Amino acid sequence: MSTHILTGYALLRDPRLNRGTAFSEAERRELRLEGLLPPASLSLDLQLARLHIELADLDNDLQRYLLLSDLQARNETLFYALLMSDPARFMPLVYTPTVGEACQKFDHIYRHARRMYLPISARGRLREILGNWPQKDVRFIVVTDGERILGLGDLGVSGMGIPLGKLALYTACAGVPPQHCLPVTLDVGTNNQALLDDPLYLGLRQNRVRGADYMAFIDEFVSAMQALYPKCCIQWEDFANLNAAPILERHRDKVCTFNDDIQGTAAVALAGIYGALRISEEPLAEQRFLFLGGGSAATGIAELISQAMAMEGMSVTDARARNALFDINGLLTASRTDLTAFQKPFALSRAPIATFVEAVKLLRPTGIIGVSTVPKLFNQQIIEAMAEINERPIIFPYSNPTSRSECTAEEAYRWSDGRAIFASGSPFEPVEIAGKTLTPGQGNNVYIFPAIGMAVFATEAKRITDEMFIVAAKAVAEQVTEANLATGLIYPPQSKIFSASLHVATRVAQYIFDHDLARVEPPDDVAALIQSRVYRPTYLS
Repeated sequence: MSTHILTGYALLRDPRLNRGTAFSEAERRELRLEGLLPPASLSLDLQLARLHIELADLDNDLQRYLLLSDLQARNETLFYALLMSDPARFMPLVYTPTVGEACQKFDHIYRHARRMYLPISARGRLREILGNWPQKDVRFIVVTDGERILGLGDLGVSGMGIPLGKLALYTACAGVPPQHCLPVTLDVGTNNQALLDDPLYLGLRQNRVRGADYMAFIDEFVSAMQALYPKCCIQWEDFANLNAAPILERHRDKVCTFNDDIQGTAAVALAGIYGALRISEEPLAEQRFLFLGGGSAATGIAELISQAMAMEGMSVTDARARNALFDINGLLTASRTDLTAFQKPFALSRAPIATFVEAVKLLRPTGIIGVSTVPKLFNQQIIEAMAEINERPIIFPYSNPTSRSECTAEEAYRWSDGRAIFASGSPFEPVEIAGKTLTPGQGNNVYIFPAIGMAVFATEAKRITDEMFIVAAKAVAEQVTEANLATGLIYPPQSKIFSASLHVATRVAQYIFDHDLARVEPPDDVAALIQSRVYRPTYLS
């Protein structure tokens, strides 16, 4: 789209074309902007400097989130220039942990931005409604139905902050052009009575639709996406366990799609394991993992670990037996009658175990992984038991946001006498133990999904496979330096997330070409192809 299509006030209202105070005097005359802006013309750098001052003057991160939301709706180039200037600083503002509070208060702080809501009351017309979106070359859709937002539960349409935040990170962390991204919320109702009783709630005032009607709505959405945007990748986000795995299985072999909570979380956990094993110097095939939580995130991680073990020569069946799951009803065993289809491959043929600490002592895992969304369940007794069994116990409390973490970094380090290899879903500050500073890693999916997105964008991939996530996990881990490992850090520093993402994207893109999954011809230099597709937030003439 050319800037000459719009002039005057309409131009200032288009976030993709608006430059605000950066329009030059000549542009203001030509585009009928004179009098609509203050006289001074500022460079992009000066606009950024002013934003840094504005952000510093605000009292809390939710206010900063709102400022950034308003900026995105007003001047997209400036928004991404700010995020990409320091992704590590701004990720916690546009995504977790701040986005959790923003979603909880969504109906009371609603801001206009580029997004789409598709209510189930519009069944039969989704393709028509999606046609209202102004961009016709959509390559990425992040979609939620708002039922399991982070660890906060059913937030209905208030979960829209998740697709918005995820897509902002596609661009900020891997350079995916934002004009190709579309955030979507599917509104099938909510079972959150507090929302239904709130006069400001912005979604359908009905309980959630289940069963065949729900799945038919999902199918229509996928069909409409494919018809309108045939090169599009669909990322499913924060769906409840009863829907997440079935939706993925239903569509993964038909369209380019993945579930970030299942596959992205699994890949970043596997990357952390590869990093941890560089510290413990033990092979993957000798590890045993015990999961706190038995939902789709836990089974997704367990399955990817099993596939990675199988790639090293172990049978998948034997590998799955090294990944045990523990939920609210105890250890997942073959004798239980309450297991879903996606849990059954990890049911152990042994006597039940009622408590998690007992499971630790009997199963003797080398690592524990928390995806329960229940805080403080990795208590002192459990950490000490892990430290007694292992010289370097792997402790991964991955639940988000910070308030839901199974333990803090300080607790894991202190209760293990500084021997824990630690990573969490939310950020924690460095911890000093016996004069040594330990740096906790954040097992954030941001190491995975933006890079997968850039690889898919550059190659126009037809499908996304589990093997691509194993490739991505290895590519993340290989970027951790010996100096990082010496401080306990098992992920690349987030300050280097952009270069790390492009490295991962290059490896994944190479896999896509090698396995005939691309729609474009293989280039001579895959890394150069990735670089050529990167979005740069600059004002063009």
